[in-house]
This record gives sequence, C-alpha cells and structure tokens, in this order.
Amino acid sequence: MSIELAFPARGRVLLVDDSPDILLVVNEILQDDYDIVLANDGPTALRLAADGNLQLVLLDLVMPGMDGYEVCRRLKADPATAAIPVIFLTAKGAAEHETRAFEEGAVDYITKPIAPGVLRARVKTHVRLSQATHLLKDQVLHLEGLVAERSAEIAGLRDATVLALASLAEFRATETGNHLRRTAHYVAALANQARQHARFAAALTPENIHQLFQSVPLHDLGMVAIPDHILFKPGKLTPAEFDIVKQHAAIGRDAVATVRREIGGDNAWLNFAAEIAYGHHERYDGSGYPQGLRGDAIPLSARLMAIADVYDALVSWRAYKPALSHDAAIAHLLGARGTLFDPDLIDALQAIAWRFEDIAARYPDEADAASRGARTPAAARGPA
Repeated sequence: MSIELAFPARGRVLLVDDSPDILLVVNEILQDDYDIVLANDGPTALRLAADGNLQLVLLDLVMPGMDGYEVCRRLKADPATAAIPVIFLTAKGAAEHETRAFEEGAVDYITKPIAPGVLRARVKTHVRLSQATHLLKDQVLHLEGLVAERSAEIAGLRDATVLALASLAEFRATETGNHLRRTAHYVAALANQARQHARFAAALTPENIHQLFQSVPLHDLGMVAIPDHILFKPGKLTPAEFDIVKQHAAIGRDAVATVRREIGGDNAWLNFAAEIAYGHHERYDGSGYPQGLRGDAIPLSARLMAIADVYDALVSWRAYKPALSHDAAIAHLLGARGTLFDPDLIDALQAIAWRFEDIAARYPDEADAASRGARTPAAARGPA
C-alpha cells in the first residue's frame, strides 16, 4: 500500500526573540513561504504555541525572565506542544550551549548572525518533517479506523456463522433459540464472578470471557450427527442408544477442530468452543462423559458450561418434565457442589444466582416452545 502525503501550501512558524531587529529580519527572510507568528518573550511564546497549529518554533536562547532553555523544556513537557520541533537561534556558539540545546529537545541550532540561505534550508527541512509527521499520524488513525471497521465486520460474520452452525443442532433438537442466548449469558455472568477468585483470575480475563461468550452456542453442535430415530425416540434410550448420543461431544469437538485447521493459527474462541463441545457433560467427580475426567482435568470452560447447561435444563419446560422454579434449580446445583460441579464455581453461582434468574426472564422461550418441546429428544433423558 502506498501513501501519498499532500503537504499544506504554507507552514506556520512561531518566531520567539526579545530583539525587535531579529524579529524583523527573520520575518522578512521567511514570510514569503510561511505564516509567521511573533513573540518577544517566553510566556507569550508558550501561550501562542498552545493556541496555534504550529509546524516549527524558532527560539532565541538568551531572553530576560524565561530563557530559551526553559521555554523549550516547557514545550516538550506539555503533550499539546511536545511534538513541535524547536530550532534555537543564538549568538552563543560554544559547544556546551549547542549540546544543552539538544538535551532540552531542540532539533537544530543556528548561530547568529543568521545566514538567510541556511535559515531557509533548515526551516524548510523541519517544517516538512513536522508536516509529514502529522500527515502520517492522520493516515495511521485513518487506517486504524478502517482496520477496526473491518474487524467489526469479521466479528459480525463470525458471530452469524456461529449462530447458524449452532442453530443446525438446535433445530434438530427442537430446543428454542433463546437456549443459546441464555446459556451464553449464564457462562459470562458466572465467569465474571469466578474471576474474583485467585484460582481463576489468570484464566478468566475480560477478553477470554468475551471469547467464551461467543463459543457457548456451539456446545451441542455434534447433535446434528445423531440419527433421528434415537434423537426423537419417545421413550427412554437403551444403553446402546445412549452411547451413540454420547458421541455428539466428540463429533462437535471434531467439527470445530476442522474449522480451526482451515482458518489456521491459534484461535481462542474456537479453542474454547472445542473444549466446551467435548467437555460440558464431564462431571467434577468423574461420573460424566465422554472421558470421565475429574476436577481440574476438566477444562474450565467446560466446567462453566456444565453449570449453565444444567441450570437452563432445570428451569425450562420439556414434554417429559415441568420447569423447576429458579430457587429449586439453584438448590439442586448447590446440592451437587464438589460432586457434579466445581465447588468454587458453585460458590460463585450462589453469589450471583439472581443474575441467572434475570437472564432466564430476559430471554424466555418463544411462544411455540411448548409445541416444539413436545418433540424434545429422549437423549436429554438418558438411558432406561
């Protein structure tokens, strides 16, 4: 990508000197090419620099009251003027004065008497550099804006893709669309509370919680591969049929892994999606599936999802069961503290249980949930 810099026709230069003769001479040398602003002391120079759009300051070194060193120091200390280049104009030609000028932040040092050709050349160089710096900064800000806009478009496309994929499983399972929204919000609320615990603080950063929120809708993606005669069986499943249903965890994980390979690189939300799909039926005491993992061997994302998924199942109406009240569902989860669910996550749930109730109320099942729920898959009920 090439960037063309269109320089303004004239730069704006602040000339600071306590000598009227120097102000007159330098102004005459530069006025045909630049807009010149004049100041005869340090305080006036600082005020004009703060108020004006300047590309350069030409600054006398020796002035009564506030000398040039102090003016330069204050210009560089103020974020509003720090980027304005300063050239010292002085009769003091000793090396130590020039060295100190550069130490204070000057970009150049011109000794008096002033040679017009030297002054014009150096002023032109530094005005152009100053203009280029500002133009490049504007270009960078513009490009950052374009990148942010494009990133937002990509994020929106990603979110739409996730919901589309998740809806495939959801449509077959005949659960409602708001199940995905509720569980995503449950996980985010629980994670935000759990991150206050030292055990989880490093893993549950704000960015990771955001990625978790985006990943949750893919938790039952593998259900698309379960045969209809098992998924919608009206009665209890046989152990063999339930073994087939259990395969949805690995199928979901593998589907996400395929997408991850196609994208390439390390992708946090797909990593979480794979963990959740494969591990959200694991239980803290090792009684879950598909691997029978225990404790911290279960990914944290999956432990969070397990609580969210079970809560939502308990408070939702299904053809084979009535919905439990919020209090009854929370009591059930608290009763499984340290057995089915991570005890510290259950403590976090207890602290924000009202948030779960609020989320459930905010995203109720659709009006036709009952008619759809009449076909709720027997897979949710387990084997006979």
